[in-house]
Amino acid sequence: MTLPDSTDSAPGSQLERLLALADRPDPVRTVVVHPVDDLSISGAVEAAERKLIIPILVGPAARIRAAADAAGLDISRYELHDAPHSHAAAALACQLAGRGEAEAVMKGALHTDELLEAVVAKDCGLRTERRMSHVFILDVPTYPKPLLVTDAAINIAPDLATKRDIVQNAIDCARAMGVDRPKVAILAAVETVNPKMIATLDAAALCKMADRGQIVGGLLDGPLAFDNAISKEAAAQKHIVSEVAGDADILLVPDIESGNMLAKQLFYLARAQSAGIVMGARVPVMLTSRSDGVLSRLASCAVALLVAKAGRLQPPAH
Repeated sequence: MTLPDSTDSAPGSQLERLLALADRPDPVRTVVVHPVDDLSISGAVEAAERKLIIPILVGPAARIRAAADAAGLDISRYELHDAPHSHAAAALACQLAGRGEAEAVMKGALHTDELLEAVVAKDCGLRTERRMSHVFILDVPTYPKPLLVTDAAINIAPDLATKRDIVQNAIDCARAMGVDRPKVAILAAVETVNPKMIATLDAAALCKMADRGQIVGGLLDGPLAFDNAISKEAAAQKHIVSEVAGDADILLVPDIESGNMLAKQLFYLARAQSAGIVMGARVPVMLTSRSDGVLSRLASCAVALLVAKAGRLQPPAH
């Protein structure tokens, strides 16, 4: 996906504020998987220079050094683990993180599926009892605060149990970013429960699960249509009385298609900037894309730093 050119942030942007939250001399040790091209090695070095991460480079050593040389970067001060190819690099990186030698994982020049396959491998020590899910952190110029959209990248058609994990992952992410009680809008096409629309039934069930302590740390409401979730005026017109409506921090989408469409609409029509992170493993995983600009890559590192330091991830499953 090629995004609009929005690498330069406006003064006071949400992503710049996110970077400011992480602006502390306490970077996290991060395994950078297969950084064999200009974008991935440059992103890792830039994040290191901003004191967001301490990079541990994993992949074919000769190719990593060649990419650094081509970019005019000195990587001699960074730890480097040789691995023959991307699959081996992903496996080794996840093993290092599983042994506690790193607090975060960053995707380099390899396919997302390769990396996530290594993350969920039983012998690497990163799996938890919770399903993994992706969280977009969006800076939308027309919205007054960061807007988290989940899950638009990993879970295709999540059932109720998976949605519970997706919600909890997003709440944990938002709390790590400093949102004390994130407001979660569970999206559907309508605001009322309709037995013929599974998304509305799941929304009602998730709200009750929160009431019973099966989801903690956030305030849930749903089903809500998109307009009611982000516009107080729209919610008032439909007489929706809710602390979440019109003031959502998190948008839970029904499935990957709707999430993908929503995120891309915000990218292209609203000039939104984004960061992204995978939650639900023992350590945060940064799935940077070739289309990500410098600010997006740094903001993703900042989120990973905040999540790692918050220590809110579950212990490994037994």
